[in-house]
Amino acid sequence: MVQVTFINKPVTLVGNEVKVGDKAPDFSVLANDMSPVTLKDSAGKVRLIASVPSLDTGVCDAETRRFNEEVAGLGEDVAFYTVSVDLPFAQKRWCAAAGIDGVHTVSDYRDLSFGESYGVYMKENRLLARAVFVIDRNDTVTYVEYVSEGTSHPDYEAAINAVKEALAK
Repeated sequence: MVQVTFINKPVTLVGNEVKVGDKAPDFSVLANDMSPVTLKDSAGKVRLIASVPSLDTGVCDAETRRFNEEVAGLGEDVAFYTVSVDLPFAQKRWCAAAGIDGVHTVSDYRDLSFGESYGVYMKENRLLARAVFVIDRNDTVTYVEYVSEGTSHPDYEAAINAVKEALAK
């Protein structure tokens, strides 16, 4: 299992580690209007899914903004989701304040369905670990990064390159 720290303290990740080549696990999270969102809702698209501890922190804010900018230029065949346990209302407020409209912020607060399915639920603080997943049009995981320290940034270039590679197939 992947080992990560959060604020330099080891945490226990609950759920299954996802690896390149795996069939992407389904999940059920909530959109900002409280409607359910599943993997199937973006079927046929390349998905970039970033899990973050909270949009109200500097690194999560910067990460979501950066991926939002990068993905915007890749066309309509890409769906970008940021998943956190922030309440949908808080996510909606953050998007409005940040002027972000290309990302789908979705909440895993209710069931931790995404967190457990993708092995990013941090047991000690009931937050999601920072990770990035790219899923191709056939629901195969083509890129995975579990960020080893929760307050660090992911490898943006590697993730965007993985999205571009998936689009080219």
